[in-house]
Amino acid sequence: MALKWLFLDMNAFFASVEQQENPHLRGKPIAVVPVMSDSTCCIAASYQAKRFGIKTGTNVGEARRLCPNLILVETTSHSHYREYHNAIVSVVESCIPVTQIWSVDEMVCKLWANEKRTEDAVALARKIKIEIFKNVGEHMCCSIGLSLNPFLAKVAGELKKPNGLIVLDEEDLPHRLYPMKLTDFPGISRGMESRFHSAGVRTTEHMYALSQEQMRKVWGGVMGEHWYRQLRGEYYPRPITDRRTISHTHVMPPEMRTRAGAASVQCRLLEKAAERMRSLGFYARGMSVFARGALHDKWENHVTFAPCADTWTLMERMQSIFTHPFDQPKQVGVVLCDLLPIANVTGSLFDDYERRWRLSLAVDGVNKRFGRHTVTMASSRRAETAKEDKIAFGKIS
Repeated sequence: MALKWLFLDMNAFFASVEQQENPHLRGKPIAVVPVMSDSTCCIAASYQAKRFGIKTGTNVGEARRLCPNLILVETTSHSHYREYHNAIVSVVESCIPVTQIWSVDEMVCKLWANEKRTEDAVALARKIKIEIFKNVGEHMCCSIGLSLNPFLAKVAGELKKPNGLIVLDEEDLPHRLYPMKLTDFPGISRGMESRFHSAGVRTTEHMYALSQEQMRKVWGGVMGEHWYRQLRGEYYPRPITDRRTISHTHVMPPEMRTRAGAASVQCRLLEKAAERMRSLGFYARGMSVFARGALHDKWENHVTFAPCADTWTLMERMQSIFTHPFDQPKQVGVVLCDLLPIANVTGSLFDDYERRWRLSLAVDGVNKRFGRHTVTMASSRRAETAKEDKIAFGKIS
């Protein structure tokens, strides 16, 4: 079988963007954080920081202990990450069409017929690396995997970081995979690893020896068959899943950890979620809100309603259930759920649905043109200084 797919993964993308933008951060251990607080966690780390054991999700206080010289970079906007992402996609497109964008820092490309020989595919990968270096930034490096299907190309891309270029062809299977731990494979979590262990499978060689039926049994369904075939170089397209929820959460800075502060941040999160939902073409039929206290105790509430997409009605629904008991809430969140495509919704004849809907779209248009929160609810104004809780790893626009 000839090589058919190229997978590209930008190395330590968010931290690399910060180092590219700020020369003083280059070559130093840095962690990107949502707020300057030891109680939050790192949402990205440079490779210099990773050498100390710091990774995505590491508590900032623990990260400081592991690396006393760690530099924290507070992110105030995602726009520059999107700009770098778009620039990288443009560079790759100048070399080969991008077949699918998997996340803000990952994409796959199907090789053309004249690029499937190993030497041609490797030359293409090196060209992409050079073009990113020249046109995006000398501190923006990537790992590229070349293989028989997107899954194995991603596995190849993970084998050497940073700045790797690995080929997995038919002759490499399966022995090249055997040194990998089960959790080295994308899609095998600690929980899935435990299921393999329960089936007596503790190494990649053991997993590869399973029959197709045994793989189905471990995975609990057809996914096991997909894995069996993908490990042997066959192509299975990524399944398209129906969106069921849109959610936003926020770990608040100390000055906002009051009931009033939590309510304001909750309103801001709902505005953001409602705008995203409309842009994706959905209505919600349910909403959950939750909060966590200083001792990590959790409160949550839920409400269902007729299909709705305008911010004002959703705000009314949220205010009817937002009665959490914490005097010093640490984190709040909103989930819009039971989503329904707009094409499947008929407007109500008994309220001002049409007026609120058009007003919401008008506000979306203003905010898109002049910047998010140019027009916003008065109830969320106090949250203007609150920073984003997460980098949108899988969200591009």
